[in-house]
Amino acid sequence: MNSSHSTGAIQTTNVTGRDFPAGAIHRPTTTQEVIALVNQSRVAKRALYPVSTGFNWGYGSRAPAKADCDLVDLSGMNRILNADEISLSNPVAVLEPGVTQGQLYDFLQKHCPELTFNVSGSARDTSILGNALDRGVGYFGPRKEDVFGLEVVCGSGKLLKTGFRRLGEDSPLAHSHPFGLGPMLDGLFFQGNYGIVTSACFRLTPRRPKEVAVSLALYDSARLGEFIDELAHLKREGLLVSVTHIANRARTHSSMMYGMCTYLEKECHLPPAEAYAAAEKAISLVAPNEWASLGAVTGNKGQVTAALREIKSRMGKLARVTVVSNGLLDLGYAVMNTLRFIPQARALAASISALRPLHNLSVGVPTNVAIDNLLWKYGHSDWGTEKLDETNCGLMFISPALPSNGKVVAKLLTGMNAVAAKFGHVLYMTVNIETSMSLVAVINILFDRSKPESVKVAHECADALLLHIHEQKLSVYRARSDAMPDIVSRDPAYWEIVRGLKSELDPDNIIAPGRYNLAD
Repeated sequence: MNSSHSTGAIQTTNVTGRDFPAGAIHRPTTTQEVIALVNQSRVAKRALYPVSTGFNWGYGSRAPAKADCDLVDLSGMNRILNADEISLSNPVAVLEPGVTQGQLYDFLQKHCPELTFNVSGSARDTSILGNALDRGVGYFGPRKEDVFGLEVVCGSGKLLKTGFRRLGEDSPLAHSHPFGLGPMLDGLFFQGNYGIVTSACFRLTPRRPKEVAVSLALYDSARLGEFIDELAHLKREGLLVSVTHIANRARTHSSMMYGMCTYLEKECHLPPAEAYAAAEKAISLVAPNEWASLGAVTGNKGQVTAALREIKSRMGKLARVTVVSNGLLDLGYAVMNTLRFIPQARALAASISALRPLHNLSVGVPTNVAIDNLLWKYGHSDWGTEKLDETNCGLMFISPALPSNGKVVAKLLTGMNAVAAKFGHVLYMTVNIETSMSLVAVINILFDRSKPESVKVAHECADALLLHIHEQKLSVYRARSDAMPDIVSRDPAYWEIVRGLKSELDPDNIIAPGRYNLAD
């Protein structure tokens, strides 16, 4: 085996404040090296915990779900295997797990700018496949729907290719037909611990002639359920084509503060303390509502014009409707920045500066803004995103799956806010209308990880929030590494079946034991 590796206690400290040290770290760069590593680990009876880039922030990063595992760092497997074949006529990228969304975006901009893809709101250096396999949600929809044709090294050491990739990479069906013949095995490896995915097909999307974003600020927070239902109708009817993100005030403000302060410091030459005070005042002016949504409308000029007219007609009584495009942002910034000596113009210029990367996400441009905000908040604005786990930032996600029922969603969010308040926490909430039938919420708490008492209270709060979700007969759709024992203990009969599937694919239970499965 030629893959590099390190031994000794490998720390997996991360923003959740919980971790298990790893025994060693392996860095394979080819599928054959992964096969050799799995076979060697079976003989040595060493568990393996694969990570793509390890930046699964708020869910455990690269920390294993149980002690005494060796890490398998797949970031060196970062090839776009069919790079020379990608085109408008062949909008599929065959990716290894180390390919990041920044890497793919830069590649497409250079070689095929007519194509884009389903970006997530996380950083440029996050893995596309790693996020998709944990059922992450992008700005165009659930990423699991973008991935097919997996190449997997099973825990048995056998190489499995799903769908029609089993016919060989030279088959015309290998990278174009998502379903294959017979049982679809792809689903076993989404939140499954039966093997190590070493590559997969990833759908790309042609850019539309006209792309704009629509922001809707809800006038009355008591009508949140109605607001969600109306937005869901717009999604079903194809008027809002992207995932619609509905954020509470805490999320909106936290997403914009760093960008606004940076503008006020650099362009207006305000000292940091003055810039922060001015940003707080400005953001209360430009984003005063408790709930606001952002979604994309794309198509030709006529389609976009008609869709916007319908959206304004149907939503105008519920929310303030604002259409956002790069052209409008450029014009607004140019005017307001010139007039920045006027306080109101300065506030608008700062908000436009902060809004630009968030708008770009809705049209397929990845950004580091979410992580930059956290680095800035915890005093390390000069650090790269890869160092977030080294800061004292504490971050945990509690992310429920939701029905397309605004009344149920509003009730749950109200209850979760009440639970968090008992522990002195504010919840940062985004509800995502991900498909025509389903919603998910991305909800997090922040805490100071350098203070043991803060870590303790934060985890007590997270546990109570998870309990509240379960009491409503709901579930999370993604879970942190440290939460796995609680997750699997609630439905033992189901998880026994999930564990039983290991007998063929991973008979020695060496792949990520305890991750979305029983530990033993």
